[in-house]
Amino acid sequence: MLLQGTSRLDADGILVIGGVRATDLVKEFGTPLYVVDEAAVRSRCRAYRDAFEATGLAYDVSYASKAFCIQAMCRLVAEEGLSLDVVSGGELYTAHRAGINMQRVHFHGNNKSVAELEQALDAHIGYFVVDNFTELARLAQLAQAKNRVANVMIRMTPGVVADTHAAIATGQEDSKFGFHLKSGQAGEAVRLTLDSPHLNWIGVHVHIGSQLFSLQPYETAARHVAAFAHTIKTQYGQTMRHANLGGGFGIRYTANDVPCTTSQYVHTIARSLQQAFMEVQLPMPTIGIEPGRSIIGEAGTTLYTIGAIKTIPHVRTYVAVDGGMTDNPRPALYDSRYEAMVANRGHDEATQCVSVAGKCCESGDMLLWDVTLPEVRVGDLLAVSCTGAYNYAMASNYNRLPRPAVVFVSAGQADLVVERETYDHLVARDRIPARWRT
Repeated sequence: MLLQGTSRLDADGILVIGGVRATDLVKEFGTPLYVVDEAAVRSRCRAYRDAFEATGLAYDVSYASKAFCIQAMCRLVAEEGLSLDVVSGGELYTAHRAGINMQRVHFHGNNKSVAELEQALDAHIGYFVVDNFTELARLAQLAQAKNRVANVMIRMTPGVVADTHAAIATGQEDSKFGFHLKSGQAGEAVRLTLDSPHLNWIGVHVHIGSQLFSLQPYETAARHVAAFAHTIKTQYGQTMRHANLGGGFGIRYTANDVPCTTSQYVHTIARSLQQAFMEVQLPMPTIGIEPGRSIIGEAGTTLYTIGAIKTIPHVRTYVAVDGGMTDNPRPALYDSRYEAMVANRGHDEATQCVSVAGKCCESGDMLLWDVTLPEVRVGDLLAVSCTGAYNYAMASNYNRLPRPAVVFVSAGQADLVVERETYDHLVARDRIPARWRT
């Protein structure tokens, strides 16, 4: 397992994150446990801002909260000068409870309910990323009823095919997201927005997929955005003020992953948009991006306790931990790969090939296949790296397993930011019909 951020091994071979030993974290908070390296998160936020500052262009970096949305995380990215992208009423509520400036909040999503749109209007968010004609009409009607003018970004599907897992590709023509560019839907959406006195068109949003390592799709998307801006200027005399190229920047989960640097992603997007808008002779819009995974992903580590070891002679050794697909469904969903280490014996030589199983009653509940570790023992601590994004966010109570706690660690201090669920939490909303009691 690659040690990232502030992670290191101490003299005893114990994993230390944010100045706190993994064994001490487990003793205080138990397992499974999500551990977030606060300094690593702040460093990545600053890297995006610094990269854009170097371009000299107007920009807005928004944290894509769907990757990991809790109040502490919302507060942290706001402290680092980032805006916030939300995709549901729950994420919006979390941001509001965290004390975030609602003008720095943007609302995504392909099926925003009436209640969610009203919630966002009442909160006076910065803008809506409108996904379809149903939402466009609904938002105009609700804004009129509240005597409001809502800022609108049109989500455009540019037909850019990205090299990623099919479940996280979003920019191709056949996508549930956005207004289709080639068919003219995106242009019609802008026209309808301009026709409404209660909607204010400010630009377009393009998101082409997630966990991307290639820069070329962003260059292609930039050309599409500039060409579309030229069309809108020609037809309606309106200048695009904001161009958001989304996120999707890849991170390193295993040694086979070779992502670009933050600077490379930012430079490519900025340079491509600047060149494309120069070619169509239009003023440069404010550049928006929405990194999520690349801010929180590598800063997260999940700690487990090894509970059972099963060896099938000449076949495989299974090592079972006290978590699994309930706290990390990504291997089951996307065949995602991770790296791991025995966190209490980090100096021991890795000599044993094992596969790490979760405790759910599913054959597909496997966290790692064929990973080489020191000879494992019952009670050892297993650390799985790069679990900050889409692990807690996708966690479930399958098999009635309580969701883990979350701690932020920094400078030798561990702060509990999400309490561990208890069995009482699991049954708190259960109801038995009164008629059964007679």
